[in-house]
Amino acid sequence: MPTYPFTAIVDQDNMKLALLLNAINPRIGGVLIRGAKGTGKSTAVRALAELLPEIEVVKGCPFNCNPKDPTNMCEVCRGKYERGEPLEYERRKMRIVTLPIGATEDRVVGTLDITRAIKEGVKALEPGLLAEANQNILYVDEINLLPDHIVDDILDAAASGWNVVEREGISVAHPARFILIGTMNPEEGELRPQLLDRLALHVQVENIYDKDLRIEIMRRNLEYEENPEAFRKKFEPQQEELRMRIINARNLLPKVKVPDKLLEVVSRLCIKLRVDGHRPDITIIKTAKTLAAFEGILEVNLN
Repeated sequence: MPTYPFTAIVDQDNMKLALLLNAINPRIGGVLIRGAKGTGKSTAVRALAELLPEIEVVKGCPFNCNPKDPTNMCEVCRGKYERGEPLEYERRKMRIVTLPIGATEDRVVGTLDITRAIKEGVKALEPGLLAEANQNILYVDEINLLPDHIVDDILDAAASGWNVVEREGISVAHPARFILIGTMNPEEGELRPQLLDRLALHVQVENIYDKDLRIEIMRRNLEYEENPEAFRKKFEPQQEELRMRIINARNLLPKVKVPDKLLEVVSRLCIKLRVDGHRPDITIIKTAKTLAAFEGILEVNLN
């Protein structure tokens, strides 16, 4: 069935805003959506991908390298770029790479062919899910049920933009710049605090107990199931408007300034709250800059 439109999702404004801000600026560091089953978490994630502009990827590259960004290329693509060889590329929609609960570490980060590396001197890497996720969305449902070491691997790559695979003294790295989205049901267990701290934005999705909103949710779902294409066409103007806002915000983001007085406000706030480390300060500023760009503002203000 065709994807449910993002702009047709009723209420849940905080969840939608957190997803949009990470789509505009993945360097924010991901979003964790907490809530009971049936609150629209997965629907929103799937709907987000359809909103985003197409990406450019090198044809045949298993790491989805950007043909115009030599600072974020695998060894093969960067070598061709530096030699002046043309990099054939294609444009395509962003994809959602879903990390299954039972995924092993090798499936996530990739595996090195040690035998081939020793015999032929070739750093042969079998790409994992982090390679597929480069320039795409990495969706980790029930992130709280994953082994901690796998969550660590994902968060390390999300923070640095690179996935490094090391085995038997051999090391291979490839770009891994993705929009990280994790969802969880707190009733099934929590993430340990050290991991929670590394996911930038946390959103609690609440059940809706407003009668009119619940009625509207039912109406829209019935209309969507009866005729998905007609329903999608109905929301296409809103979809296109939001799509353009995302593109414009991405272009505006590098120009957004943060006054020193606001840096001081954030610093004082984090000191008052006795937060650990400096990650919260930086996350607040990155998020504020991105929100300003989304609103079309060139300078962050207290609002």
